[in-house]
Amino acid sequence: MKQHILVIGSGFAGLWGALGAARLLEQQGRTSEVDITLVSPAPVLHMRPRLHEHDPARMETPIAAHLAAAGVRHVAGLVERIHHRDRSVELRGADGSLSQLGYDRLLLTSGSRMHRPGVPGIGEHAFSIDQLDEALALERHLQALGAAPSSTARDTVVVVGGGFTGIEIAAELPARLRAALGAGAAPRVVLVERNVAVGPELGPGPRPVIEEALEQLGVEILLGAAVQAIDAGGVRLAGGARIEASTVIWTGGVRASGLTAQLPGERDAFGRLHVSDDLRLPQAHEVFAAGDVARAATDEEGNHAMMACQHAINMGRYAGHNVAADLLGLATVAYRQPFYVTCLDLGGWGAVYTEGWERTIKMIGGRAKALKTQINTEWIYPPAPERSLLLAEADWRNTVVA
Repeated sequence: MKQHILVIGSGFAGLWGALGAARLLEQQGRTSEVDITLVSPAPVLHMRPRLHEHDPARMETPIAAHLAAAGVRHVAGLVERIHHRDRSVELRGADGSLSQLGYDRLLLTSGSRMHRPGVPGIGEHAFSIDQLDEALALERHLQALGAAPSSTARDTVVVVGGGFTGIEIAAELPARLRAALGAGAAPRVVLVERNVAVGPELGPGPRPVIEEALEQLGVEILLGAAVQAIDAGGVRLAGGARIEASTVIWTGGVRASGLTAQLPGERDAFGRLHVSDDLRLPQAHEVFAAGDVARAATDEEGNHAMMACQHAINMGRYAGHNVAADLLGLATVAYRQPFYVTCLDLGGWGAVYTEGWERTIKMIGGRAKALKTQINTEWIYPPAPERSLLLAEADWRNTVVA
């Protein structure tokens, strides 16, 4: 009887995990012995790193042909329960029906979602660019602003959160607002950060560049400010100050998929499962995890993967190889990705590119923007849906560094 590898999620880690498993099975001449199934609501890859850009409808890449070329079956649905002791999952299909899928090895790559704290009005009145449907809703809202009567609130956008995502959307907004409101408008973008420095998780290295870029773009930075409430007309800050704004965008930190809570093991503050060097759950040896659901060491210096496609793609390749290797009785390999970079999009000003965990600046402005464009329009996309190309790219020794 055939054995079964089940992959949950079709994001960067899930796609490359499925392809990595297919590659090893072909390499070992064992494709007829093992089925690979990938479960997700639809066979698409959402280009989440690009959702701050205009026209987010472009950020959906079909992958049905890629999966088929690699011999991976796609099942449309959403996994609601993982029964790791029984090696099965409960799947809710598009028609609402429940079914079960068994597995011999499981690769969890169900990703993450933005964390929404208990701020009054956040659910009703705040936009987000965390998921494609949310970015599309924001785009429709921005386009509709031009038809609204001119006012301070109409022309003002408040971005809550001065981290990576908040900086990127804030830098993009001046141009998007001018396009939506017309040449005569004077849009105002306010970036609200509760810490005393913008980009707190990025460290002091690139901060002067970020501040210079935002200043030149006309983005106001309000530091040490916490949002207490959001309504249809703006935000109220701690201390009572108010900013009138028809558009509020929340960019708080992300949390791993809730499926992680159904598996045994330690989790970090983001809900990510602690995994061993080969991306396996120590307390459930038949389960591997990659991408935003896994807290994985990238090197021997104490650094761990970030919740970003830079690490998800590579983790997926390693995990796919390892889940198939483990099933075939072969040795697994330790995930390592010691070279770390950041490339932060700064809208019309350009970008800033850094290397190393200390984030040493290597490139700024137009040159960094060209690199960011190459990353976002070429490097993170899968190749053409041809089996030989896909399996060659799925080799765990291929390292994406940006």
